[in-house]
Amino acid sequence: MSKLRVQSFATSLDGFSAGPNQSLENPLGVGGFELMEWFFPTRVWRTMHGQGDGETGVDDRMAAKGFENFGAWILGRNMFGPIRGPWPDENWKGWWGDEPPYHVPVFVLTNHPRPTLEMAGGTVFHFVTEGIHEALRRAKEAAGGRDVRLGGGVATIRQYLQAGLVDDLHLAVRPVLLGSGENLMAGLDLKALGYRCVESVAGERANHVFLSKSA
Repeated sequence: MSKLRVQSFATSLDGFSAGPNQSLENPLGVGGFELMEWFFPTRVWRTMHGQGDGETGVDDRMAAKGFENFGAWILGRNMFGPIRGPWPDENWKGWWGDEPPYHVPVFVLTNHPRPTLEMAGGTVFHFVTEGIHEALRRAKEAAGGRDVRLGGGVATIRQYLQAGLVDDLHLAVRPVLLGSGENLMAGLDLKALGYRCVESVAGERANHVFLSKSA
């Protein structure tokens, strides 16, 4: 049965998964790149960007799991780009260039309609205005029995957690403090929502914590 999974989602020790003031220059908010410094040295990341060999330790194995058995993705609008409000045109096509790393259908939550966008490598962006449940329905249908990866951002994951729709959650906890930004856990009672910690694995630059929702 298809699951909704959050995979390789970085968070700081004080619970922030993005810094403040996202912009074109700071796609993860100010200071947000510190959260991803566990990922950048891995072979997975470096291979994706044509940079040759990378590290092959625990962090790399965890990163690789983030691309296994996924047939579709769901993203919040901020994960697609920094533009707010109505789309001024269709020129913005994401942070990733002509060939995004997804290679499957991607469902982008937004309040503003936009035509489907086909990219090189099999990524197709569908813009969903009917809310999180409709995005999940369509993503599971497109996944064809494989899992759906919920890619963020923070507000989107919080919505799905509050609705009890996330089956598995993998957090890459970085030993850094951001102090401000978007806090993933603020106000959420994950225990009351039925989540429990099932595994914790120390990596080279992050501690990998796995939560699952009780049946």
